[in-house]
Amino acid sequence: MDFAETTELQALRKTVADITARFGGAYYARKAEAHEPCDELWAALGEAGFIGINVPEESGGGGAGLTELAVVCEETAANGCPLLLLLVSAAISAEVISRYGSDEQKSRWLPGLAAGTSKVVFAITEPDAGSNTHEMATTARRDGDDWVLSGTKYYISGVDEADAILVVARTGEDRGRAADTNKARLSLFVVPVDTPGLVAQPLPVSASLPERQFTLHFDDARVGADALVGSEGEGFTQVFFGLNPERITGAAIGVGIARYALERAAEYARTRTVWDRPIGAHQGVAHPLAKAKIETELAALMVRKAAWAHDSGLPAGEASNMAKYAAAEASLAAVDQAIQTHGGNGLSTEYGLVPLWGLARLLRIAPVNREMILNFVAQHSLGLPRSY
Repeated sequence: MDFAETTELQALRKTVADITARFGGAYYARKAEAHEPCDELWAALGEAGFIGINVPEESGGGGAGLTELAVVCEETAANGCPLLLLLVSAAISAEVISRYGSDEQKSRWLPGLAAGTSKVVFAITEPDAGSNTHEMATTARRDGDDWVLSGTKYYISGVDEADAILVVARTGEDRGRAADTNKARLSLFVVPVDTPGLVAQPLPVSASLPERQFTLHFDDARVGADALVGSEGEGFTQVFFGLNPERITGAAIGVGIARYALERAAEYARTRTVWDRPIGAHQGVAHPLAKAKIETELAALMVRKAAWAHDSGLPAGEASNMAKYAAAEASLAAVDQAIQTHGGNGLSTEYGLVPLWGLARLLRIAPVNREMILNFVAQHSLGLPRSY
């Protein structure tokens, strides 16, 4: 068992950190307050080959794995610029299209994803379905050689930045012995954002984030047969292949946010002097930061284990869920303690901590909430009866 990172991973961390540091936390805070995408940073990372580091080489990517993409996610966040769409476009969409897409879909979408010049976002969430995917109401029906999509998706990130959306839709049902055992048969479709019948409505949120949220309305939106990813009705398999990468990269961003917040807090606690001594000399300040540091390091270990399992072709569901849970908890605790350490300055725009709190708080809810992770661990890891 070797916990040392390879020289290649160490070099990747340094290079991504150096690129991101040219922009820094103040850049991210300005973008977050204005709800504007971090286009300049995304382009710089794409030009260096890091946005598509996990895309196969034959499609213009780096040919690396989720371990490397998680490092990109962590280091950008650790240098003050967490990029939410790395979870969506680089992790989910690139992984799913690389694995299940047709040759035509791969040639159309992967080179842009690899270069960072194109984004494909992901649409599964619906207003009434919640975490119960079987209750999904968005449908796709055949009409000749085409597919016609109808329904609504909710809280879809980055539609204004994307060229296409990877949409999960119901294409039938697997009927059990009783009506209440019916399960939706799902399929995935790559839907260009300019498809007639698709309307994207901005969804205002109070959290300060560069990435905007949208409600999508599919009003008989028509796409060709070439929009279907893989085989009809295989959407569950495809979705779950993409969800582990989403959770791992989300956890990596959480670890990076925690690292950034703790670095800012420790620096402030070392230099802020009250009553003739730095405030970091007081255990009431030092101990909560030390606890947050421990929790962050534990979460980082779980992220690496989950990414290693995914890249090794091993079952990664348990580790991915645990990494997501641990990182979300550690991230929120670290940012909250950093704000507390700064006192009133913690709310100052100058120090740029509040936008990080918004994203850290979001990661406790999405892409899967902590309660559903606890359900998963209780049922699958501990063998307890299903509670829902």
